[in-house]
This record gives sequence, C-alpha cells and structure tokens, in this order.
Amino acid sequence: GLIASLPLRNTQIAEGELLFSASGRPVFVLMGKIPAYRDLAPGISGDDVRQLEVGLKRLGFDPGPLDGSYDQQTSAAVAKWYKAKGWEPFGPTREQLTTHLTLEKDWGEANKNKMAAAALAAAADPGVESTRATAEHNNRAAATEFVAKTTERRKFAADSAQDIPQIVASERAKAEYANAAAAAELRAQIAERALIALDPRQPETARAAADAKLDVARAAAAKANLEGELAIQAAKSDATMSAERLQLAETAVRSARLEGEKAVRAAVDAQAIAELDARLATDRAHRLGADLEAARRKLGVQVPVDEIVFIAALPVRVEEIKAVVGGTATGPLMTVTDNQLAIDSSLALDQAPLVKPGMEVAIDEQALGIKATGVVEMVASSPGTRGVDGYHVYFEVRVKETLTRIEGVSLRLTIPIQSTKGDVTAVPVSALSLAADGTSRIQVQNKGALEYVVVTPGLSADGFVEVTPVRGTLAPGQFVVVGYKNPEKGGAQ
Repeated sequence: GLIASLPLRNTQIAEGELLFSASGRPVFVLMGKIPAYRDLAPGISGDDVRQLEVGLKRLGFDPGPLDGSYDQQTSAAVAKWYKAKGWEPFGPTREQLTTHLTLEKDWGEANKNKMAAAALAAAADPGVESTRATAEHNNRAAATEFVAKTTERRKFAADSAQDIPQIVASERAKAEYANAAAAAELRAQIAERALIALDPRQPETARAAADAKLDVARAAAAKANLEGELAIQAAKSDATMSAERLQLAETAVRSARLEGEKAVRAAVDAQAIAELDARLATDRAHRLGADLEAARRKLGVQVPVDEIVFIAALPVRVEEIKAVVGGTATGPLMTVTDNQLAIDSSLALDQAPLVKPGMEVAIDEQALGIKATGVVEMVASSPGTRGVDGYHVYFEVRVKETLTRIEGVSLRLTIPIQSTKGDVTAVPVSALSLAADGTSRIQVQNKGALEYVVVTPGLSADGFVEVTPVRGTLAPGQFVVVGYKNPEKGGAQ
C-alpha cells in the first residue's frame, strides 16, 4: 500500500508501539528473534506464536498459556492491544467467512450421507444372514432330492446275475404270471365249451354262454399279455430314466451349492461395500468437521504478516528514514538501531589473547569524573581491522551502566584478567631485579641503609607488581630503589 505515517529521525520506539502506517493499517513492533513470516491467526501454532504471546504478556495483555498456540485468549489479547493503540483489530476476511459457510454446508451434507450409509450397512448384515439361510435350505432340498433319486436308482439297478434291472424282471415275472393265469383260464373255458358243445342235452343258451365265456377268456389273455408288455416297457423306461434323474439330482446339488455360495458372496460383498461406504462417509464427516472447527477458530482477530515487525532488542532509535509519506511501501523504509552505547578500542598484540567476549570492563575518565561499567562484546580475530593499525587488535565494549553522557569522549577501559582476591604488597616493576642465583629481589631502605630482600613476584598491573618476601620483611611505606643515577664529575651514586 501507500505510506500513511512515518516516525521522525531519532524517535525512540518501545515494544508494542506503532512503527509506521500504510494504507490505513498499522505496523507494530514487538521484541523477538524470529522474523514475521506468516499471518498469526487462530488455529496455528509455533515458536512465532509463542513469541507473540510473550510480547503481549510483557505489554500487559494476557494471552493465556504461553504455549505457542494461537487460541481465543490470544485473539482477545491482540484485540485489546490494537484497541489500546487506537486501531481496529484485523478480523476474519471475506474468504475465511466464505470458507466457513462452505464447510458448514458440506459438513451437513456429509452427516446426512454418513447416516444413510450407516443405515445401509446395518441392513446389509441381516441380508447376509438371510442369504445364507436360503442357500442352506436350497442345499438341503437338493440333497434330499438326490437321496430320493439315489434310492430310486437302486430300485432300478440291474441284477448282477441276469444283467436286467430288478423292476424289469419283476414286471416281466408279473406279466408271465398274468399271462399264465389268463392262458389257464382260456384253456379252462375252451374245455368247458367243448363239454357243453359235445353234450346234446345242453340247451342253445348254455352253448352261447360257453362261447361268451371263451371270448372273455381270450380277451383276458390278450389283455394280460398286452398289459404285461406295457408294464415291462414302462419298467425298462423308468430304469433308463432313473439314471438321468439321479444325474439331474446330483447336478441340482452342485448347482444349489454354487448358487448359494454365489448369493452369499454377493451379499457379503454388498455388506463390505456398505461398510466401506459407511466408513468413508464417517471419515469425510469427521474430516469436514475438523476443517470446520479449524475454520471457525480462524474467525477470530489475527495479526497479518504485514502489520508486525519483530526486533531482537527493544527499544530502538530511528536512525534513518528512507521512505516518504504517500510513497509506495516497497523496499527499505527505515533503519533503526538499539539504544546501547558501544565503545571502539584496541588491544596490543600481547594483550589480545587475554581478552574474551563477556569479560567485565571498568570505564572511567578521571578528569571528567566519568565512571561506568561494560562488557566485552567482541574481539577481532586478526590485527589491523576496523581502522586500527597492524600492531593492535580491535575490540568492542557494550556499555552497561552510566550516569553521564559519554558519547565522543576518550575513555579508559580496564579489563581485570586476574584478581588477587585481597590486599597485597606491590612495588613498581622497575624495583624488581634478578640476582645471580636466579632469585627475584628488591632493594629497600631500612634504618638509613639499603638492603636486598628476596621476593616472589605475583600479578602485575599499571606498572606495579605483587611481591611476597621470601627472606626478610616488607612493610607498607618502605622506600624501594627503582633506579640509579649516574655519577657526574666524581659525584656519589
């Protein structure tokens, strides 16, 4: 957008304050090491969210637990922060509202589908049981028919001795018996007619009756013969068809079994499909429900990525303004620096290895009465950098405490390398000398006379060295010899 307001140079900007504004929206500053890289909105989590929560807590706006999760408490704290600074917080966007409504509608449809699929899945289970029962019934019916046809087939089985089916042999025997009986009856009638015909005493009616009986006997014999033949033919036909009926019954058993298996498999498959549809519908409903809940959480107040700047240390001072009001908010807009003073200095080559970052520094200037403290911020890795000569090593001291302005003043920096932890006896370094036996000694004035005292040297600083007497004694205030004056014209030493 376009720059609407900018701070003046040297403006001090504290945490939570407005840095500048663009197109009617603010850009605030908070302390943090992680740069703003995404919109901070309800439903997200991460270290950048925790960084925002910690900043809100420092500003007095309670975001709830500092857990890195942007929830409704965090949203409420952001809203209070914006309103406290005179700005309207950034609410849900049109796209977020549209997404929420769409998800709400889809979730409703998904729940309907879920219930319908659950009903089909519930109905599929009894369907499988019913299909199994029907298949078992058909299998038993086919098996019963097969047993009946097997029994029938045994009845029509051929006699092993005559190779004639038993029922055919039975019908043939019946036919022979009937034919024999009819033939006997015919012979009896023939004999009876002959007696009547030869007896002249018999009337004509008796002869007619005998002829009639003879005709009946002949018809009965023909009938017995014909019926016997038909019965034998029927038995032969039944014997032939019994094998086919048994084969059909056996095929019916296999068919019933296969059809039952097929029907059961189809019912089981339908049940599995119904259960799968129910699971998919349930999963979709749950997924849409989760998406809807996430979208609902995002409907709270948020911090757009272009409305917040995280800076590692606050407050800061506006060093340089590169943008103009009314200009496009692109490229570098301004430069800021922290409010801590830094002192540039250098170390001799032999001193540089002794100084490390983090060491305490005493800062003073006796003539101006300046006293301050600081800490070594960095030591250059090689001599001749940052504007110092090749015989010195640059180092920087960060000022911690000062009661007076020290900008532009030459200062003395004292860095304790080692401490004696208490009061010690010290002499000028030039008072220490080396004896022929390699021991260290100093020459002191004792009752008007000079004498040597063997000592053990200790720490040295500012031209003085710590000494501890090995033989003899030393007292504060004693004079020590620090040099010799050359004799002039025979004068005394």
